[in-house]
Amino acid sequence: MQKNKTLKGLLAVSAVAAMFSAFGVQAQTATSSTNPNQAGKVSKDGAMDNTNSTGMEVRNSASGQSMGSSSAGQATGSSNQAGAGMTGKSASDATGAMQSGATGASGAGATAAGGAKLSAADQKAIKDMAMADMAEVETAKLALSKSQNAEVKAFAQQMVDDHGQALQKVQSVAQARGVTLPTEPDAKHKAMAAKLEKLSGDAFDKQYMANAGVKDHTEVHAKLVADAKKIKDPDVKALADQHLPVVEQHLKAAKQMPAAKSGTSAGK
Repeated sequence: MQKNKTLKGLLAVSAVAAMFSAFGVQAQTATSSTNPNQAGKVSKDGAMDNTNSTGMEVRNSASGQSMGSSSAGQATGSSNQAGAGMTGKSASDATGAMQSGATGASGAGATAAGGAKLSAADQKAIKDMAMADMAEVETAKLALSKSQNAEVKAFAQQMVDDHGQALQKVQSVAQARGVTLPTEPDAKHKAMAAKLEKLSGDAFDKQYMANAGVKDHTEVHAKLVADAKKIKDPDVKALADQHLPVVEQHLKAAKQMPAAKSGTSAGK
């Protein structure tokens, strides 16, 4: 009986120990399942996975937005640069075209204003006027140095003044129109000057007034009238119109001079 009680007590203790042992295993399992480190690891892994996934999505999304913004910026910048370049080029081309057009218009205006080449008849007329003016000035200077007649000297001074001014106008038009004028009197006037150089006194006055005064102005007047019928250029025509009344006045004055009629030194 005593053994049976002892055996039952041992069995009861074993059962209790087994229960505690089982409870301890369960508690250990539960504890292991709720181990902060393990739970943290799982939680961390899960969180990392989730965080990584979300982070990747967010980063990818942000990256996509950034790349999109960058691409858009680059595209906008390129577009702006291209637009600016095209605008600059267009503006430059437009400015160049305007400048070219202005230059062309200026050139056309210059040609219309007097750049066109003169006809042969117009060139002859302007050269005839230049030769007449030059010859009158040269012989008049000779008369001023040799004559002792006051009327002859006054006439000679008028020739220097009037034909000198007329020659300047002729030279100005000729230069503008590209016409080369004679630079010295022709052979006929050189011969007359050489003849006058050998004379003095009344003989000089008579020869000067007869040739430079009457004969030359008569011939110049005739040429002006003839050339005026052929002149087409308005500038050359204006020169001829300015010369004609002056030459007529000189011719009239020369014919009335006593020295031209008698060769006397009246007014000496």
